[in-house]
Amino acid sequence: AIIGGEGNGGIIYPELHYGRDALVGIALFLTHLAKEKKTISELKKTYPEYYISKNKIELQAGMDIDNLLKQVEEKYQDQPYSTIDGLKIEFDKEWVHLRRSNTEPIIRIYSESSSEAAATALAEKLIADMKAILGIA
Repeated sequence: AIIGGEGNGGIIYPELHYGRDALVGIALFLTHLAKEKKTISELKKTYPEYYISKNKIELQAGMDIDNLLKQVEEKYQDQPYSTIDGLKIEFDKEWVHLRRSNTEPIIRIYSESSSEAAATALAEKLIADMKAILGIA
């Protein structure tokens, strides 16, 4: 990829180095802002608005998280999806990303949509799906 990043502001810019670097993100943003000759608010208006919802589902230690994600993948096999880093499922102009934690028995659930309510509703739908698969309320 030309550039990578995370919601926390960490940017990975391989042309410079492969470490996560928020200062690189700031420098790239300021460079773009200077080249466009716009204020931040003017620049923001040129991009579509999307909202992210960050959630998690807590699981019991020892639970087969890989199998759970596989079952969710099968449920949504008709949707475009990727298993490169967890399970990312696309729904028209919104998406949800399910990713197991390496340090605790949880699945992190990030969803994005055109409104905060829609992003949260998408995450809640996937949480309900996983709970149904696991047989928990």
